[in-house]
Amino acid sequence: MRKPNPQKLIKVFNNWTLAIKNASSPHQALVLYSQMHRQSVPFNSFSILFTLKSCTPLRNPSLVAHLHCHILKLGFVSHVYVATSLLNAYVVSCFDYACKLFDEIPERNIVTWNTMITGYSRSGDVNKAYAFFKAMTLRDVASWSAMIAAFMNNWKWNCGLSCFREMVANERLKPDEVTVGAVLSGCAHMGSLGLLAGRSVHAFIAKNGWNLTVEIGTVLVDMYAKCGLLKYACIVFNAMQQRNVMTWTALISGSAQHGYSDEALSFFEAMQEAGVKPNEMTFTGILNACARKGLVKEGRKYFDMIEQYGLQTRIHHYGCMVDLYGKAGLLEEAYQVIGTMKVEPNVVIWSSFLSACKDHKQFQMADRVIKQVMETVKPESDGGVYSLVSDLYVLNEKWDDAERVRKLMVNQYVRKTRGSSFIRS
Repeated sequence: MRKPNPQKLIKVFNNWTLAIKNASSPHQALVLYSQMHRQSVPFNSFSILFTLKSCTPLRNPSLVAHLHCHILKLGFVSHVYVATSLLNAYVVSCFDYACKLFDEIPERNIVTWNTMITGYSRSGDVNKAYAFFKAMTLRDVASWSAMIAAFMNNWKWNCGLSCFREMVANERLKPDEVTVGAVLSGCAHMGSLGLLAGRSVHAFIAKNGWNLTVEIGTVLVDMYAKCGLLKYACIVFNAMQQRNVMTWTALISGSAQHGYSDEALSFFEAMQEAGVKPNEMTFTGILNACARKGLVKEGRKYFDMIEQYGLQTRIHHYGCMVDLYGKAGLLEEAYQVIGTMKVEPNVVIWSSFLSACKDHKQFQMADRVIKQVMETVKPESDGGVYSLVSDLYVLNEKWDDAERVRKLMVNQYVRKTRGSSFIRS
C-alpha cells in the first residue's frame, strides 16, 4: 500500500483552505466545506476557522450548532483558536450557548475572555462583563478596549472614563484606535465633562503623532459636534485627508442637534457636491435640522430624496416629518404621514403628534387618534402619552374623559417617564 505524499497533502490542505478563505459568500464557504467532507478531504484548523468566520455574520444558531457538532466529531474543539472562533459565532447568534461553551473550553486565551466581555456587553449585562474583566489574570489592550466599550455602549460613561484612566495610569498600556474610539463615543454624550475628557484624548492623539484616519477623525468630529463645538468639529473635518459618509453624517447630525440648521443643510449640499452618497442616518440628521427650524418645503424635498437614493424610509424619518408638520401646525399633513407609514407608529411618534395637537389646540384632530393610541400604548411604561391625553381632554373641557384617564393612570400605577427623542444622539 502506497503511503500518502505529505507534500501533496499539504498542497490539498492549502488549496481547500485558501478557497474557503476567499469564498465570495458564506453560502459558497459552506458549499466548499461540505465538498471537503463528502470527498473525505482531511480538515485542518484553518479550514474550520475560515468557515466559522465566514458564517458568523449570518447569525444563524442552528448552523453554528451544526458546525459545532462536526467540530466535536473531528476533535478540534480542544484547539483554542477554533474554540474561540466558535465562541464568537455563538456570541453573535445565541449568547446562552456561548456561556455554556465557555465553561466547557479546556484551554482559554485572552481572546476567549475578551469575546465573552463583548458578549455580555451586547446582552446589556455590564456587571457580568466587568466580573469577567476583573477575573482575567492577564489583559491586553483589546481587553481594556472591550471593557471600556462595554461601559460606553451601555450608558455608563463615567465608569468608561474611569476604566480608561486606570488603563493608562496603572497598566501602562498604550491605547490604540479602538480604545480611543470607544472613549470618544462616550464623551459625546457627557456634556461639559465629556468635552473636557474628549479634548484630553484629542491632545493624546496629537501628542503621539497619530494620523488623522477616517475612523479617528470621524469620532472626533462626532464628539465635538454633539458637544456643541461646531467650530472644532469643522477644524478636525477640514484637517482630514479622507472622509466617508459617517464623517459627513456626524457633522450634519451634530449641527442639527444644537440648532445649527442652516449649517447642517449647507454641509449636506457640500456632501452631495463631493459625490458622497448619504445613508439613512444622514437623512435623519437633515430632516431633524428641518424640523428644528420649521423648514417645511425643504423637509418635504429631503424626505422624497430618501427613496431616490435607493434607501428605505425608516421610522426615524417618519418621526422627523411628523415633528416638522406638527410644529408648523400642519396637523392634517402630519396625520397623513402617520397613515402612510410602512411600520407601526411608536410611542414617540404618537407623543409628537398629540403634543402638536395640544400646542395648536387641534382637539378634533387629537380625537381621531386617541382611541388608537390608548389601544397600542402600554400605560405602565409610556405614562407620558396618557398625561398628554388627559391634558387634551381637560383643555377641550371633556371632564368625564379626563377623569377616566386619570383613574386609569392611578389604577395602572402609571408614571410619567423622562422625555425622550426618536433621534438617538
